[in-house]
Amino acid sequence: MSEDQSPDFGTLISQLVALQGNAAQQWFQQMLPQTAHKFSDPGAMAEWMGVAHRLQTMWLAFQSERAGAAMPTNPFTDPGKWLELATRFVQQSPLADPQRQQKLWADSMTLWDSVLGQYGLGRGAADEDRPNEPKLPRQDKRFADPKWREQPFFAVVHQTYLMIAEQLEAMVESFEGLSEDRRDQMRFVTRVLIEALSPANFPLTNPAVVDRTLETKGENLVKGMEHLLADLKRGQLTHTSPTAFKLGENIAVTPGDVVYQTPLFQLIQYKPTTPKVLETPLVIFPPWINRYYILDLNPKKSFIRWAVEQGLTVFVVSWKSADASMGDLTQDDYIRAQIEAIDAVRERLKVPAAHTLGYCVAGTTLAATLAVLARRGEAEKVASTTFFTAQVDFERAGDLKIFIDDLPLKLVDELSEDGYLDGRYLAATFNLLRGRELIWNYVINNYLMGEDYPAFDLLHWNSDTTNLPALWHKAYLRDLYRDNKLVVPDALSADGTPIDLTRIQTPAYIQAGREDHISPPESVFRITRHLRGPMRFVLAGSGHIAGVVNPPDARKYQYWINEDPAGSLEEFTAGATEHPGSWWPDWIEWIRTHGDKTVAARGKRKPGGKNDSVIEPAPGQYVKTR
Repeated sequence: MSEDQSPDFGTLISQLVALQGNAAQQWFQQMLPQTAHKFSDPGAMAEWMGVAHRLQTMWLAFQSERAGAAMPTNPFTDPGKWLELATRFVQQSPLADPQRQQKLWADSMTLWDSVLGQYGLGRGAADEDRPNEPKLPRQDKRFADPKWREQPFFAVVHQTYLMIAEQLEAMVESFEGLSEDRRDQMRFVTRVLIEALSPANFPLTNPAVVDRTLETKGENLVKGMEHLLADLKRGQLTHTSPTAFKLGENIAVTPGDVVYQTPLFQLIQYKPTTPKVLETPLVIFPPWINRYYILDLNPKKSFIRWAVEQGLTVFVVSWKSADASMGDLTQDDYIRAQIEAIDAVRERLKVPAAHTLGYCVAGTTLAATLAVLARRGEAEKVASTTFFTAQVDFERAGDLKIFIDDLPLKLVDELSEDGYLDGRYLAATFNLLRGRELIWNYVINNYLMGEDYPAFDLLHWNSDTTNLPALWHKAYLRDLYRDNKLVVPDALSADGTPIDLTRIQTPAYIQAGREDHISPPESVFRITRHLRGPMRFVLAGSGHIAGVVNPPDARKYQYWINEDPAGSLEEFTAGATEHPGSWWPDWIEWIRTHGDKTVAARGKRKPGGKNDSVIEPAPGQYVKTR
């Protein structure tokens, strides 16, 4: 061919694209026959080349931005790191055994013959062998979409994945010489790896993503890349629309004022909605690992608003998200803060006592606070106490115990150079516990399918992280989760006062969630073995959040009560009576049995009124600090 006859560069590229398109079409016709017609025009591959170029440009721009800002490479986005971890896992697992590998290969061949035979593609298969609906040996809700069964490629891929997952899980159970705690850790690591490697999480092996990509000509991947890069910049997986909610406007809107403040917390008092209120107020201590407004998401879901409507004067502690100035805080500071809040409420309203309520870790600390008050002869400051999903005995503390050994504790030190642990690390930990729902579901919908984020108040709260004082967080994990010292009388102390839970005589209402994986009900129930006052235990339907935030008007779930004494959760449930709906009405009736006297809702019962100086309107500033 002469020089003037040689094709230009653009022609060569077009020919190359056409060649690739023909090859792709032939492959699709064999393994994805129902999709092959969408590739009838090989020249359309140029459009895909354009999309690929845009994706590459976006990624390179992101990397250049990080390099220009001298930001270290994020190890969680380095494919080499993941490959290294996966390789080490396989090498250290029974998969490295040649005999197991041989069996895995044999099982795979048998599976492929069985599945492909139903599509007329297996060895010796004929078209007449193909049933109208393939009968696949393994079922999983992630692959319930008919698209996973309509085409042989996707059928083989997801069935092979499920088979390998079964074998990996079985291998963990076959390990000899492991303690149960170590086996639980292996189960968790294996589950995380299995969930990550699901074919649903990759664009070329998820039929719904392939269809969406063909329909949009790759625009879903471009939009997904935008979502991914935004998340990488903020260092956190997005679950809901970032602009859908604003504190004080459409979330955390119950009217109130900040009436007291320290460097550690703000104390919010809510405005009454009834002409008379119960004389004894309620002080709520939410967990400092989250924002308080889980109890005030919106008017229909708000426990705070509902409690106010029942005639309670409600105060809520809003903890400050930790910063470098709070690196030396310990358990003593949070116990001291709870006592200070109780005293501030008593002084403000001129009452002898307050009801207290502690949610999750704040409930754990509240138990220690009550023990300190009892030891000091000041138990009368608290009229009653309520525990939402709170543990004091951590022997069977659930999924989080898999993170409690020397390595995770050392990691807390490494991640807390400035004296606090970034809340995004804790959020990632909780997400891993429910990886399918809180990680991979969003990877598929928002990164691969390119869908917009929903406006969901609960997910907004879940993503609104708080930083933790590193010294206190590490001690909490070590002394409570690992060493279980809180239930050992006088093993711990606060401000020089030994802590002995058996000294607590305060009436207690104890709520647990039947499906709670963070504070398992059998673990929560154990608090009844350590307190010595009158107790009422309630087992609520659902889990750690929905089991608590369940307003009566929702008419959802149920709860169980056993009026007879029980020595274990099993004994409790065996004799319990099921009640439909919310347990909140049962709780308020219990509260009234511990003080039903009412007073007029005036004076400082109405924050911000005449002669009452307040700091700022609710929700205050601390809940907005990052």
